[in-house]
Amino acid sequence: FTTLAKFLVIGGVVLPLLPTEPISANIAISPYKFWLAIVAVSAISYFSYLLKKFVFPNSGILLTGILGGLYSSTATTVILARRSKEAPGDLRVSGAIFMATAMMYIRIFLLALFFNETLAMHLAPAFLVLAVASSLVAIYFGKVKTGKQQIILEQTNSENRNPLEFKTALLFGTLFIFFALITTYINNNYGSSGLNVLSFVVGVTDIDPFIINLLQSKLNLADSFIAIAIVNATTSNNLLKMIYGIALSNKSLRVPLATGFSIIIVFGLIISFFFL
Repeated sequence: FTTLAKFLVIGGVVLPLLPTEPISANIAISPYKFWLAIVAVSAISYFSYLLKKFVFPNSGILLTGILGGLYSSTATTVILARRSKEAPGDLRVSGAIFMATAMMYIRIFLLALFFNETLAMHLAPAFLVLAVASSLVAIYFGKVKTGKQQIILEQTNSENRNPLEFKTALLFGTLFIFFALITTYINNNYGSSGLNVLSFVVGVTDIDPFIINLLQSKLNLADSFIAIAIVNATTSNNLLKMIYGIALSNKSLRVPLATGFSIIIVFGLIISFFFL
């Protein structure tokens, strides 16, 4: 109830009071849009948190990946990779990690639909292919049971920071402003090619602030260029998750994680370079 009260305050009290004018000439984002981004991300994370805590408290391994992916696919990958050491040889853990990645595409599409419906429709075919590819990889490894076949009861979302925690919101806000500044600078000086390079770089951070900036900013670029940048950011983030997974998981998961993520990354690159 305390968390719900906080969410109602940030969404129903603070948001309507904020001005809608841009922060400055260099930051074409208003305080209202800035806080709206925090509300939107918190809403999805909070919904996932509630499902995990009250509806599916003892969810299976794949369902844990689904719910964790709605919160953060990167955090879910790190937690499940570490947990894999409790069940050596159980490849269902890698299936859950890939399912979290599939949910990443759905989460980003929902954000795009909320902030920029036209761009969301442009992204829909690419994200559908990537989500299906990730899901098929997840289902394949999710059905493989080897080794000790232990059942891991993850508490992925409850172990993550609460999505409404002030520090989390502050970090998101800081990254949001940072990417607003750097995206505007790169776009003004280097155009679409610079934005493509930046999209690959941001994959090593939290990609949501960067993507929401692209969805809200009025850049002098066609939707196709912005869509390419968003897909590239997710591809870069998948590379980071593959590195995390291989480094932190039981050695029996390293080949499945490398194989599965390589497939998803290749799909992302093909879509980005040949179809968008």
